[in-house]
Amino acid sequence: MLIDNHGRTINYLRLAVTDRCNLRCNYCMPSEGIDFARNDKLLSIDELVQVSKIMVSQGIDKIRITGGEPFVRKDLMVLLRELSQMQALHDISVTTNATLIGPYIDELKQLGIKNINVSLDSINRETFERITRRKQFDTVHDNLIRLITEGFNVRINFIVLEGQNEQDIIPILEVMKHYNVSVRFLEEMPFNGGSKNFGFIKWNYHAILEHIRKTYPNYKKLESPKTSTSINYKIEGHKGTFGVIPSFSRTFCGSCNRLRVTATGDMITCLYGKPKANLRDILRASNGAENVSKAILEVIGKRAKTGFEAQKEHAQTVFNNSMTSIGG
Repeated sequence: MLIDNHGRTINYLRLAVTDRCNLRCNYCMPSEGIDFARNDKLLSIDELVQVSKIMVSQGIDKIRITGGEPFVRKDLMVLLRELSQMQALHDISVTTNATLIGPYIDELKQLGIKNINVSLDSINRETFERITRRKQFDTVHDNLIRLITEGFNVRINFIVLEGQNEQDIIPILEVMKHYNVSVRFLEEMPFNGGSKNFGFIKWNYHAILEHIRKTYPNYKKLESPKTSTSINYKIEGHKGTFGVIPSFSRTFCGSCNRLRVTATGDMITCLYGKPKANLRDILRASNGAENVSKAILEVIGKRAKTGFEAQKEHAQTVFNNSMTSIGG
């Protein structure tokens, strides 16, 4: 079992398999993209399996595959097949933009990987294309509906962007009320490759809830797991639920149970913190697996208590990175 220096049990790994993405969402990176890592700097599939096995042996029982866009990586299913064979791993999930997942849906179901988060920041074609800078709306919509109707546990992640998509908050709830799906509204974070800086946000989770309350005044708060990053609600008559994630306000740090490993092997104990070790380099040296285990324990023993404390470690440069390079 992994327990950090603040007594928090760590059982959840967010494992990035690539920093590349086929969309260019304007809150994530500049229109020209970023300097993506060379292939030899990425963890190989064998190395991703090794890291996963080591962490599962230490107490990780939930792994979420992230990117970039995970399905940009052609050998992703090799990793997912390996993960599905790890008996101590109770939850394998994927976060995707749903542009490329279509050909893999049947095998995902066969492997028992049914927890899928779909990043979708607008239910309107024009707004979607303006945010993503790509014309993929129909593909995303079709794959989303297929995932829902084929019984996957789908959560939609909708980042509320001032002046861009706040008008779609109510419409996406209206469209999704007929489906057993959770729509989760996230506060914007300034991990956009340095293309925008801000110290506060208009659309914090309080503002999002107040906006929803004007249309649905009688929504009810649901009981959520202690480690949940989302505060969840139910609207009467809606088949699914909605939630808000205070990703910028950072109200959930006290129960944080997550670690991140980027596609290049950086181990990050907080989204707002600096990398603490590079598992790729350790794996590729002698006694790699043994030293990875030691590095994980050492890093776990020095976690920041909150995201605000972690941010102070590199306050001047913390937001220079793109979310796609940090790991989603």
